[in-house]
Amino acid sequence: MARKKSAPAADSISAELATQFRRRLHRWYRVHSRDLPWRQTRDPYRILISELMLQQTQVSRVLDFYRRFLDRFPDLHTLAKARPQRVLEAWEGLGYYARARNLHKLAQHVTTTADGIIPSEPEQLRALPGVGAYTAGAVASFAYEKRAALVDTNVARVLQRVFAPELDPKSGPGLKRLWEMANSLLPRTGKVTWTHNQALMELGALVCSARSPKCGACPVKRICASVERFEQRP
Repeated sequence: MARKKSAPAADSISAELATQFRRRLHRWYRVHSRDLPWRQTRDPYRILISELMLQQTQVSRVLDFYRRFLDRFPDLHTLAKARPQRVLEAWEGLGYYARARNLHKLAQHVTTTADGIIPSEPEQLRALPGVGAYTAGAVASFAYEKRAALVDTNVARVLQRVFAPELDPKSGPGLKRLWEMANSLLPRTGKVTWTHNQALMELGALVCSARSPKCGACPVKRICASVERFEQRP
């Protein structure tokens, strides 16, 4: 049985290739990005709410829940003082209620120990209830414009298809490699990283989808290692 080729190391992505990838991706995002409410703010509380709601939930479903939840709990202190049942009622319909419970615990923890200030560094964010590596990177990048990588399902799919088609993104080593790639592709500044991370996620959501990738509309088609395989599909 033929052995699969190992995925290239993150440092095998040349500086020239990384620059091409970023340039094409960012240019596409400026034209095609969706106007979403959490992209119009740098408030860490609002961004945290959106990121937790978006976990395993489609954007179209989150929009109304996001607005209603913020109307009911406009800031971290209001949420921290609320009864657990009220928080769960506001979350009803989104499912995965552990997210709401952890969010409530996080609000109480931060208002008690940090004067209601959500941390800006990924390492500190990861110490909070219900915050994993992706959410920590997202809040650091989108709220504080930190130069922080993030890898969710959409980002993993884009990076795997473009740079390492033989990599298994669901394996421990594969996921580790994807995080290394994400870090190696980061722009030099946090402000540009905000655009870069949003663009990666948007490309995975709108073009490089799981079942029917739209390769003809993809801005990084010319440098994608998987494009021929997908274009040959019936």
